[in-house]
Amino acid sequence: MCGIWALFGSDECLSVHVTSAMRIAHRGPDAFRFENVNGFTNCCFGFHRLAVVDQLHGMQPLRINKFPFLWLCYNGEIYNHLALNKKFGFKPQMAVDGEVLLHLYDRFGIKKMAALLDGVFAFILLDTEKKKVFVGRDTYGVKPLFKLSTDDGFLALCSEAKGLTEITHAMTSPASIEQVLPGHFEEFDLKQNGKVSSVQMEEFHCCTDGPEHAVCDSLGTLPSGFDEDTVKSNIRTLFENAVKKRLMAQRRIGCLLSGGLDSSLVAATLMKLAKEETLPYKIQTFSIGSEDSPDILAARKVAAYIGSEHHEVNFSAEEGIRAVEEVIFHLETYDITTVRASVGMFLVAKYIREKSDSVVIFSGEGADELTQGYIYFHKAPSPRASAEESIRLMKELYLFDVLRADRTTAAHG
Repeated sequence: MCGIWALFGSDECLSVHVTSAMRIAHRGPDAFRFENVNGFTNCCFGFHRLAVVDQLHGMQPLRINKFPFLWLCYNGEIYNHLALNKKFGFKPQMAVDGEVLLHLYDRFGIKKMAALLDGVFAFILLDTEKKKVFVGRDTYGVKPLFKLSTDDGFLALCSEAKGLTEITHAMTSPASIEQVLPGHFEEFDLKQNGKVSSVQMEEFHCCTDGPEHAVCDSLGTLPSGFDEDTVKSNIRTLFENAVKKRLMAQRRIGCLLSGGLDSSLVAATLMKLAKEETLPYKIQTFSIGSEDSPDILAARKVAAYIGSEHHEVNFSAEEGIRAVEEVIFHLETYDITTVRASVGMFLVAKYIREKSDSVVIFSGEGADELTQGYIYFHKAPSPRASAEESIRLMKELYLFDVLRADRTTAAHG
């Protein structure tokens, strides 16, 4: 979890915008950098780091000797960076997973670069040689990115809208803050004075299409066929691989555990793979609820069965109500269902930060949307209608469950 921020074409002294960049400091407690872009006036980057991969290096904006004209700020993890380096013969300068974006962009351009990434990410890429700015976001919008642009060439970008609101207040012309769409990239031309103009916005991947990064997938081709044994085997293989590739973190890993099917499967698989990978610590699981609530009891049973180091967080209705205002501040939404569901996650994330050393947290978000787990799916008029509803929910995850997972954890670094 990191916080990225950038500004292009401001007519004010850039130092006055540092306060705006600091409004997302909670996203990266390990380090902060604010840097002007050489040779271009009124352009700068801000970065708040939570070190997950390559703790020694990896400060941003990321720049390497081979491409001195490229500046990169990104938030997320690129699970296939080692496979990409091997397939295309890249020679990385650091162990940072995001460096592969620079090599891919130089070799293939922005669209194929984004399409080849298997991971969760939001990026701001500056090419001072071609005078271009590119922004993009992963297929499901797991990592957030907001933009503020005006007709006169001003562009500001931030992981959270709160890092842009103070900028809009100082503007004399109307301006709106928008999300960068998941699965899309946008290209801007950059002038010497820092002003930009949008060239194109294009989708590089949709959840209904096969991913281009599958060409470097270590799984190879799965067995074909729709008999029950083959289908079950393929689901298990894909699920285990999804968990395994997320073990690349160099910080301690934990898992949220409600005792329901989704989080229990993730936690059990995580425990199995952690033993196989011989991680030097025991996986911590975390549950939250009122004392002896159904979720707490179910999670307790699962944790005992899989052998995790289990933590229970109890909270009262009064504690939940007191947290609502802060939850809304971090969520940046008044959606009732999202706010209600976020209170517990916000409080357990606070506990994890204060009472444990787990930094990378697994959870079961997205399972109900993908596998049609919500009760109302039972009333679908046809399999086609059910599939169409599932796709709609997957495309809107970034507005609800993914939003909750990102903001409640980022609130506590």
